[in-house]
Amino acid sequence: MKEPSAKYLARPSTKQTDVGPIPEDWSVRRVGEMGDVRAGKALAVRAAGQQRPYLRTKNVFDGRIDLEDVLHMPMTDSEFGRYELRHGDVLLNEGQSLELVGRCAMYRGELSVPCAIQNQLVRFRAREGVSASFAAHLFRYCQKTGVFTKIALQTTSVAHLGVSRFEWLLLAWPSTLGEQQAIADALSDADALIESLERLLAKKRQLKQGAMQELLTGKKRLPGFKGEWKVTRLGQMLTICHGKSQRGLEATDGIYPILATGGEIGRANRFLYDKPSVLIGRKGTIDEPQYMDTPFWTVDTLFYSVVHEPNHAKFIFYRFCLIDWKQYNEASGVPSLNARTIEAIEISSPAADEQRAITDILSDMDVDIAGLGAKLAKARQIKQGMMQELLTGRTRLLTFGAVGEC
Repeated sequence: MKEPSAKYLARPSTKQTDVGPIPEDWSVRRVGEMGDVRAGKALAVRAAGQQRPYLRTKNVFDGRIDLEDVLHMPMTDSEFGRYELRHGDVLLNEGQSLELVGRCAMYRGELSVPCAIQNQLVRFRAREGVSASFAAHLFRYCQKTGVFTKIALQTTSVAHLGVSRFEWLLLAWPSTLGEQQAIADALSDADALIESLERLLAKKRQLKQGAMQELLTGKKRLPGFKGEWKVTRLGQMLTICHGKSQRGLEATDGIYPILATGGEIGRANRFLYDKPSVLIGRKGTIDEPQYMDTPFWTVDTLFYSVVHEPNHAKFIFYRFCLIDWKQYNEASGVPSLNARTIEAIEISSPAADEQRAITDILSDMDVDIAGLGAKLAKARQIKQGMMQELLTGRTRLLTFGAVGEC
């Protein structure tokens, strides 16, 4: 996705307000002025009335409604009339952790039958002349930038947005429905691109997982390879080695990564091993293999391996990714692996040339996935910048902004 072109944007003249500088023709309004704010029904499993579906915090995520687990509770017709959802209602998590309080999404009739909300949620129903879609984007921006965190009341581990506090919250709003909707459309287009990239990335990861299951186990053979695979102990293919303490290694100008179970934790001025290697956690995180083909240092909670020729380290790495490492845990507390246990695991393995061919295919898929991941990260970054500019009025869509510096 390209960044918005300057010819479509204008920088407005501004005025100072209680929420900071905003365009001169925007206004600061209470949320309650722009829409009806209401909490849902308190859970009462034995109350009078008919069983009705309802949504709760588990169903409302950032920008999306999840219907995987919709519950029911009894409500009378009058109660259901008060709490029933309409297409365009904006739902916010009333009670959540402090950083997630106010997480919101617009309801677009995702459920095929009428439903209501529990009091874990707050419903915003836009008044006439107010864009519900703009409000949804504005509230998502408030959640991400900590506005809701500042007004939330925290009790124990749960923070509460509060209907009254939310209703009285002052925010900047474009004065016309047209500008509100135009901003919402631009941000929705950015969301659509992000969602499409997320779906494509998930599909490619799924395809790679399927390819691994077939190619790494011999269920599917590549053209030109016919020799039988052999059942081999990992200890015949590699030797598991212990990492070492990183004390005295850290250097501001170090060029070698210091690796732990979670990845790189610093840089070293010398390396422990400089050949292609498969790494696996010795303690703590024991089920996330790593692969290195450049010099590195590992701490003592991480195993590295010396791969025996003619085997290919990256083939073994991919094969490690198929192993359920938790079944080899040897501790009742912090998960732990033993080097000899790892070396005793048996896998089926082809000759070196087929290992390399399989590795090449999976590596190409990794490159594709990494490139798509970079596009997704860029799209998210651009969307964040658009929110900061458009929802604060720092930048106007040219149709609505006074012509000025562009």
